[in-house]
Amino acid sequence: MSLREAQTLNWDDLKFFLAVARKGTIRGGADSIQANHTTLARRLSVMEAQVGSRLFDRSNTGLVLTQLGEDLLPIAERVEEEMAAASRVIVGRDAHPSGPIYITMPHGLALTSIMDDLTRFAEIYPEITLNMNFTNNVEDLTRREADVSLRVAHEVTDDVVGRKLVQMSQAAYCSKDYAKRVRDNGGEGLHLIGWQEPEKDTTARWVQQSCYPKAVLKHRVSELVPLISLAASGLGMAYLACNLGDQHPELIRAPFQHPLPYRNLWLLLHRDLRNTTRVRLFVDYLASEIKRRRNEFWVAGTLS
Repeated sequence: MSLREAQTLNWDDLKFFLAVARKGTIRGGADSIQANHTTLARRLSVMEAQVGSRLFDRSNTGLVLTQLGEDLLPIAERVEEEMAAASRVIVGRDAHPSGPIYITMPHGLALTSIMDDLTRFAEIYPEITLNMNFTNNVEDLTRREADVSLRVAHEVTDDVVGRKLVQMSQAAYCSKDYAKRVRDNGGEGLHLIGWQEPEKDTTARWVQQSCYPKAVLKHRVSELVPLISLAASGLGMAYLACNLGDQHPELIRAPFQHPLPYRNLWLLLHRDLRNTTRVRLFVDYLASEIKRRRNEFWVAGTLS
């Protein structure tokens, strides 16, 4: 087929061609796309005249593709797929966004400014409902246990669509009264509140790598909220993500330290939901808002 001849084809030509190729008869093809079979036969004849060769041969069972028809078939199918994709984009953009979004995230994020982002999104899109599951368990997006997941992790290896939004900083936080006890001596004489470390251990690798390697692990908790509350009450120092610790009115960053690198904040969704309007709106909005406030997460002075 020459370039000039190929340029005479249009989507309607290919649509008629595909209908006959799939059904094997003029009448069957016409019925499948709700067209008049006489019209379809005429359009197919015109198409063959334009390309200068037959696309079908007659057989005892109906119409079969010629070599040219076989060569054209996968091209026509790709065009059909692209036209369908274009239609989905247009429909998705014009559709009024509504329905539920199932979100999972760690407990700690409930104490951050991300909650304000969720509230504003709900105000902008009042017909979208947010179903939020706060858990420290890693929900399996591949089994559709959630539509979207906020995750705090170094890396994500799941077979999902992921955005690394920001890297986070961490620092030791304590009450204002406890801060008066802190000296520039590596934390000697001070206590760090632990996080599920073995009961008899008085130190841990993360303590040795902290700005207070001489501080002692004396108390332990199993959840984040009690850790924050106990540090605020003066039990000891607690290492927290800076976007969390800086928000608490009764906590300050302990003296004589630099914030340290922490994990990354990820926004994840299942691959099949990339083109779902309400999910795409949510993901784009939340990613934009969090990145706009990246200084809350990676704070000035953090050691790289």
